[in-house]
Parts: sequence; structure tokens; C-alpha cells
Amino acid sequence: MLNEALDSLFDEIPSEVDLFDRGISRGETPRLWIDGVAHVAMGRDKRIYRFLQDTRYGRKVLAETVNIPEMVDAVTKYLAQRMIERERALADGTMPVIRDLKYEARFERRRRRRRAFKAFLFGLLAGFVTLIAAALIFGPKS
Repeated sequence: MLNEALDSLFDEIPSEVDLFDRGISRGETPRLWIDGVAHVAMGRDKRIYRFLQDTRYGRKVLAETVNIPEMVDAVTKYLAQRMIERERALADGTMPVIRDLKYEARFERRRRRRRAFKAFLFGLLAGFVTLIAAALIFGPKS
């Protein structure tokens, strides 16, 4: 029923936008996939709809309801956010650049060396200042 309620929403999405891949996966808990990372799952009692998104930090619940119109609103909001993110990325013109891994590793090693050298210089300077202060305080009294 939710899939049918979302038909009109997916009909409004322009054909050049290929972010979404809607489909139903069968199984013990049927899922309505909105895209590769978001889906609507049925609760154990088969009355609750739970809109979930898989992130690198785990699964995130975007919405949970028993009403189909409320779930359609949540999916509509999600689709709109994803399309806005897409438009911003296209308007920005900067696509993520995949750099050479050897270059990245070399750059990281250089950065670590610079930090270690700066820490060494700071320690050397602090030791020198401490030594001079100690010489002035505990030095020979005339």
C-alpha cells in the first residue's frame, strides 16, 4: 500500500535524476527500498512503518509511524533533501577528486615529519630557556 502511495511522488522526479532506485525486497521483514541506503521496513507486528537510513555510523531511524500519509511525507522530505544536495553538488562544480594513494601517503608522512620537527624545536627552545633561567637563579652570586 505504501509503494502505491509513493507512485505519484516518484512520477514527479525528473528522468535525469538517477539517485533513487525504488524496489521491494521480500523476506521475513519486507523492505521498500528508496535508494541504496534508505528503506522502509515493516515492524514485527506488520502495522508500523519504519523509515531507516544506513550510515557509516550505523542505522538511523528517519521516521516511524502507523499512518501511510505520514510515511509518504517523511519519504517526500528525504527525496527533496537528496535532490537539493545533488543540485548543490552540481552547481558547485567541484566533484570529489580521487587522488593517487602514493601521493596521499607521501603527503601524510611529510606532515608527520614537520609536526615532529616542530615539537623537537619547541622542546629544544624550552630546554634552553629553562637552562638559562636556572643559571640566572642558581648561578654564582657576586
